[in-house]
This record gives sequence, C-alpha cells and structure tokens, in this order.
Amino acid sequence: MPATLRPRRPRGSLRGSPLFRLRLGFIIIAMVLSVFGARLVQLQGLDPKAYAEMAAAEGTVEAVLPAARGDILDRNGELLARSIEGVTVVADPLLTEGQAPEIAKFLANRLEVDYFDVLPRLREEGSRFEYLARRVPSTQAAKVLEEAAELGYQGLSTRRDPVRDYPADDIAANLVGFMGTDEPLAGFERTFDDMLAGTDGSARYQVGDGNRIPLGENTLVRPVDGQDLRTTIDMDLQFYTQRVLRQAVEDSGGESGMAVVMDTRTGELLALADHPTYDASNPLVAPKEDLGSRAISTIYEPGSVEKVLTVAGLIDAGKVTPRTRLKVPSELARDGRVINDWFPHEELRLTLAGVIAKSSNIGTVRAADEFGKGELRRYLTRFGLGTPTAIGIRGEEPGILPAPSVWDRLTQDRVAFGQSLSVNAVQMTAAVNTIANDGVRVDPSVVAGSATTEDGVRVGTDHTTTRRVVSEKAARQTAMMMERVVDPEEGTAPGAAVPGYRVAGKTGTAQRVGAECGCYDGTFTVSFAGFAPADDPRFTIYVVVQDPTNGGGGGSVGGPAFSKIMSYALRRYAVPPTGTEPSRLPLEW
Repeated sequence: MPATLRPRRPRGSLRGSPLFRLRLGFIIIAMVLSVFGARLVQLQGLDPKAYAEMAAAEGTVEAVLPAARGDILDRNGELLARSIEGVTVVADPLLTEGQAPEIAKFLANRLEVDYFDVLPRLREEGSRFEYLARRVPSTQAAKVLEEAAELGYQGLSTRRDPVRDYPADDIAANLVGFMGTDEPLAGFERTFDDMLAGTDGSARYQVGDGNRIPLGENTLVRPVDGQDLRTTIDMDLQFYTQRVLRQAVEDSGGESGMAVVMDTRTGELLALADHPTYDASNPLVAPKEDLGSRAISTIYEPGSVEKVLTVAGLIDAGKVTPRTRLKVPSELARDGRVINDWFPHEELRLTLAGVIAKSSNIGTVRAADEFGKGELRRYLTRFGLGTPTAIGIRGEEPGILPAPSVWDRLTQDRVAFGQSLSVNAVQMTAAVNTIANDGVRVDPSVVAGSATTEDGVRVGTDHTTTRRVVSEKAARQTAMMMERVVDPEEGTAPGAAVPGYRVAGKTGTAQRVGAECGCYDGTFTVSFAGFAPADDPRFTIYVVVQDPTNGGGGGSVGGPAFSKIMSYALRRYAVPPTGTEPSRLPLEW
C-alpha cells in the first residue's frame, strides 16, 4: 500500500512555542487592565454616587466581645452573683433602614429599649453594625428575633453578652451590690470591679450583601473572663440573720436595723445583715438609702455596750477587779452636770460586776475615775474605735473618738458609758470580739483570701493582723461579768440566753443625735452584743435597732434576736456546750 503523507508544519512557526505563549499572556494581561481601567473611569467619573452605594453593601465590621464577669461566692462556694448566657441585640442599618420606625417600635415593646434611642441607630448611615439592647437573656432574645423574622424585619442579629444574675435575691444584697447597663453601681460589684470584670475581646471581619465573607479579613481577640470573688459570708446564716433582724425591727416599730456575726477566732464575718434591704435583681424599686450597708456606713453612739471596753481597760491597768466595791448614788453631780442611771434607785452598793449587770452609768463613771490622763482614750483606740476597719465595703464611716485636745473630765465621763463617741456596727463588733478572743483584737474580714479594692487597698483574710489590747486575765474577767447580764433574775437581758450554753453579753440603749437640730432628739439606738460559749467563745454577735417605738431597750429588743441568731449559728457549726458552770460573781456587797 502506498504510504500516507502528512502535511509538514512550516519551518519557523511560533505556534506552541514558549515565545508564542509569552506573547499571548501579555495580550491577555493588557485586555484585563483595559477592563479595570474602564471600570475605574466608570466608578470615578460617570456615576460615583450609584457605585458608592453599591460599595456600602460591603465593608468591615468591628464588634466588642464582652468578657464574662466573675462570680461572687459565699464561703462555701454558693452563688451570690453570677454571669449567665445572654446576648446583645445588634442591627445592620443597611438592612434595617427601610423599616426603622416599625422595628424600633417592635423592640421597644419587646426588650424595653427606648424607641427614640434605637431609631437613629437603625438608620445610621454608612454603618453595618449598631448595638440596640445589651445583656438580654438568650432565650428572650431568640424569641424576639424569631418573631421579628416572622414579621419580615431583616438586619437583626445577636452577639454574646453575658447577663448578671443574682440567684440569692436579697441575701447579702447590701454587700454584693448590683450592675447597671454598662458598669457596676454598688457593693462588691463596684469595689472589686477590676477583678470581676475581666477584659473584653474584639472581632473584626468583612461583610458583603449583609453576609460575612468567609475568606475576607478576619481578626479575633478572645475575651478574658473575670476572676471569682469568694467572701467569708455563710449564705444560710446570712439568710437567717436577715429574717430575724427584720422581725426584730418590725416587732419593735423600729426604723432600721443591723446585725453582725463574727467568727471569734478569725475575725471572719459570717453574716452582715441590714434591714430594710433590697433585691439585687431589682434594685431600682428600693429607696436609695437601702442600697448600701448600714452596718458599715451608719455611725451612732453605742451606749452601754461600750462599758465593757471601759472595764476591760480598768482591769488590764490593774485599777479594779470584778469584785471592786462601788457606792452608786441616785444621781451624780459632775462639773455642773448631773449624771443619772436609766432606772431610778436609792444609793446602791454594787460590785463592778453588778455595775455591768445592772448597766449603771453612775457606777461606770465612778470606776473610770481610776484612769490616768488619756488612759481610757488609748485603750479605746487599741480596741479599734475611731479607726476605719477597711474591710472592702464601700462607704465606710470610721466613727468619732474625741481628740485629746477636747478630752476633758465631762467628755471622759460620757465616753465611759457610751456617749460622746460614735461607731459603726462592724467596728463595735470587732471591739467586743477582742474580749471574746482573750484580749487579742483580730481584724474583721469579709473577703476570703485576697482582693484589691478600687482604691488599690489589698483586703481579705490573707491580710488579717492581730494585736493584744488587754491581758488574757482582764478579758476573761470581763467576760465573767458580762455573763451576769443574761442572768434570769439579776441581769438586764435574760432574753439573750441560749439554752444549754454559757452566754456573755451587754445591752446598749443610747440617745440619738438628730440631723436637723444637732442635739438629742428623743429617739434611741438599742443594741445587744455578746458571745458564746462564754468560756470558750466561737461566735460574737451584735444586733442594733434604730428608733424602736415600742419602748423596748437593748435587752428586750436586741437580746431575743441575738439569742435566735446565736442558737442557729451554734447548731449549724455543731459547737457543743462546754458543760461548765456559769459565772456567779457577786453583784452587791
């Protein structure tokens, strides 16, 4: 068969050669550049407004990623405040602008946001991201967005934004405080905000046609959640103390009240109650004066509770003993003033123990005459009076201890039985606890471990200090005298007794200074402070009621409340009775 002839490629043809492909590539590049050039001319010269609007459909979104706030816990890890799942409702104004009035009205009804605040955000020109509602519970937000979609509203979405929750309601609310929309407003929430808040993160990403561009710019800085704050508060004991205090205030017709429970050995505050108080989940319905802690911010004259500090100092200085004999007249004239007792009597022959048991002002003044110049004031200073406790609760008032320059004999007389000085409830509790703790004052604490306040002060049990104020002997002898206060026949506060336990305590009834007149206005502060078991103290408790109107005093108003709280605390912590005999110090001679 004849061979098949194939046409031969002309010599020198460039087709398929590298040079040919290179030239073809240059031609294609030139054509693409021409297209881009024409497009640029169109965008910049022919119709810039139209194409600028199209470009607005694409852009970069920057969003804050809120950190979860740290929990506030009681001593056992029970929650007083926490962050739960929540979201921020946000808008894409490019998509919401056309229905802005309708969407604003819808959100105002569903999320309680302000219509006139939300409306301009829904129309924000050039923006692709606007916050509408912060810290919305996630279930509520999901329901609202589902309803919005059914109504045809576009451009609404959510971002993570934890919600502050107070599962304990009013328990320790006076300490915990509460949050506003964007900042802490009271209590531990504000004092320890730097610790609790953490650090917000951020996200930056590109969108197009209302959607996130998967391969576009994407920068993420994750939030760092806040640290937990553990307190020394026992939530169950706090709950019970608040309820007993409320009953004491209401039954006596009082204006307000405070109650403090302290661990005698460590100074830890197990309960710090105020009445009236408020629900931390709904603080704005409460009066402003109920939103803080009166136990630290209200100062008042302590009255006869202070007498135990006076006699402890006298015994420590070697001036007296519990059996020192004193003649107590019906009244005592001092530098043109007359001092009376709270009860009428003829001349009495009381021991120092009897002076405390009967709460005699005159007997206390006669005993205090044994002090040298400035000696009583030095003791009271060491007990902590006139000095802030600095335990980390906002608004503390340090009280008033008269300066040496104004400390004359009349001042000493009044201070000796609890007038002409002022204290806050925690301060006074720590002073009485010094006697319970064998004469050693231990700093009160409400934070477990360590935390730094907004003022840069480190507080907590890690920073507790102690100092000896009076000798162990002086403290124990004072405690034995205080036991006679609850004697069912001789004492002023038999209602403060705790069945089965030895109890040491002291009543207080003090005149109050009116804010308007700057004088004693006829109202009173009544109180009871004590500890148990008296011979091996475990808890120190102080109950204060302001302006009772039923005529009751520290023994009849504060005493029974003390008894209930102490009974509960001893049972809760399984403290056994010591089984020893109570004090039988003689009261008369």
